[in-house]
Amino acid sequence: MISIVIPVHNEKQRLDRCLAALRGQSVQPELEIVVVDDGSTDGGVDYLERSGVRVVRQVNQGPAAARNTGAASARGDIILFIDADCVADANWLREMLRPFEDSEVVAVKGAYRTRQRGLVARFVQIEFEHRYRRLRNSRRVDFLASYSVGFRRRYFLDIGGFRADLIMNEDVELAYRISHSGGKMVFNRNAAVYHEHPETLRSYFLIKFWRGYWRAVVYKKYPGKAVSDSYTPPSLKFQVLSVYLVSLCGLAGLVIPRGLLAAGLVAGVSTATMARFTLRALRRDFAVALLSVPLLWVRATALMAGTAAALIAVGRARAMNYRRTKRVPADESPRLPGGEMGQTPAPGPATVVPTPAEARVRRGGLGKDA
Repeated sequence: MISIVIPVHNEKQRLDRCLAALRGQSVQPELEIVVVDDGSTDGGVDYLERSGVRVVRQVNQGPAAARNTGAASARGDIILFIDADCVADANWLREMLRPFEDSEVVAVKGAYRTRQRGLVARFVQIEFEHRYRRLRNSRRVDFLASYSVGFRRRYFLDIGGFRADLIMNEDVELAYRISHSGGKMVFNRNAAVYHEHPETLRSYFLIKFWRGYWRAVVYKKYPGKAVSDSYTPPSLKFQVLSVYLVSLCGLAGLVIPRGLLAAGLVAGVSTATMARFTLRALRRDFAVALLSVPLLWVRATALMAGTAAALIAVGRARAMNYRRTKRVPADESPRLPGGEMGQTPAPGPATVVPTPAEARVRRGGLGKDA
């Protein structure tokens, strides 16, 4: 049996489209669809139990916990995850299952597509495809995205599932964990789902900011991935770093004239690294190619800002923890968070509390691995 798990929180209209696409798949193996209601208040899942869909309910804990709940209750040997704001291509199920014919494969990642015509959304899609190209050319994949991903259920449960304390990048953390344990992951670009990407510069900046924030949290556990992984082009890592260097040199330039020269030099080199993306965009979309450089600078700035915010948050948390441990006897010191992978860590002063803005991003369907 195959189990498809969909986490849902107040997404009735989107869920209806998602389910309709799953019912129209080109192959129909023995299948169960498990919708995990993550504390919805819109009544959007109440009717599903009468339509052959199994509904599992939980108090609102976030999509990572909802996926774990769905996997625990699933009956299939293979579990596939898709998000409620995604519409599966007619061949999605077939293409997601195909790589599992190799007994060594433990996880499969699919791909995004979009039908949107807005400029920012078109840029985002080309950005995804730029990274998909890197995945296809990688000897070993170490990246997964929860919007279209599948696992051997036993393996998923044994390795601990998604870390429920991460608001974003829980799928990336799981992929790094699988890679670290030697598990084989496969990317199949034909296992496609259609998605509505961000359409405004503001929403794009916001998703990238929080992406940078939570990726920095994950990098703390896997620092080697900050240097290299199968999904992120080295040019992007340099572009993010260059935002910091340009800012630093620019500030130094207020005192040392050569600082401004250094800032200009770094900015020029960083812009030059954007040429490959621009040339590839030119083959697909002239308007996107024309604006790709400023949009790539927006991306790098947002990611760097998010990374900086994460580093500041970690530093403040450590300082608070240090002050608290100095006040409390050693045998009564509060536990630092960081429980077993896939579990919510014990509460503590270093636990990162979601802000309203983060919650809006999590619920906004702006893109899971942009």
